[in-house]
Amino acid sequence: MLSIRLVYIFSYNLFQFCGHTWILTNTVVRFLTFGPDALADTFHSIGLVMSLCQLLAVLELFHIADGLEKARLLPRFIQEVQSKPLACLQLFFWNILDLLRYPHEVMCMMDLPSPSMVWARYTLWIPIYVLSVITEGLTVFHTTRYMEQEAFRVRNTTVPGPSPHPFPLVVFLPLLALGGTLTVWQSLIERRQQMERWAKKTKKK
Repeated sequence: MLSIRLVYIFSYNLFQFCGHTWILTNTVVRFLTFGPDALADTFHSIGLVMSLCQLLAVLELFHIADGLEKARLLPRFIQEVQSKPLACLQLFFWNILDLLRYPHEVMCMMDLPSPSMVWARYTLWIPIYVLSVITEGLTVFHTTRYMEQEAFRVRNTTVPGPSPHPFPLVVFLPLLALGGTLTVWQSLIERRQQMERWAKKTKKK
């Protein structure tokens, strides 16, 4: 039986899947067309759609709290809070993670998940997530170095002004590591549960 809740959550996952498919296609086509030069303005090309998808992803916290989606709230909340070529690579990893997740959600709602899709969602997702956390950490680290250099320049200029302080980003790094570790640990538990569930389902058939 169709319901408003079912239509909504199906439409949400389908929208996210289409959005991230467009982002990945745009990124790959631009790189194949312009080569490394495309990295400089990748965000300007996909930034609006990526920002919209990431903004709507906050709704997933309410989906879990309201029972629309079965997942643990704390790891998802930590994942939602974590937010030159390195920046382009970060966007690429985020996009791949979502392309592994949303099609799986859509197919599960249709009761049509395939073994390869289940494996990709709960196995391939983990190393890509680790790479995305590492890339994000490197991005934050380089940003703190830039802010320190900018603060030094401001202090030594003849016209002093407000200087950026990297302290919030320095505090964010250990939180990123903690959140990433918790998410990977939780993902490993979910992977084991899903693989066992799929094995039992296959034996029954």
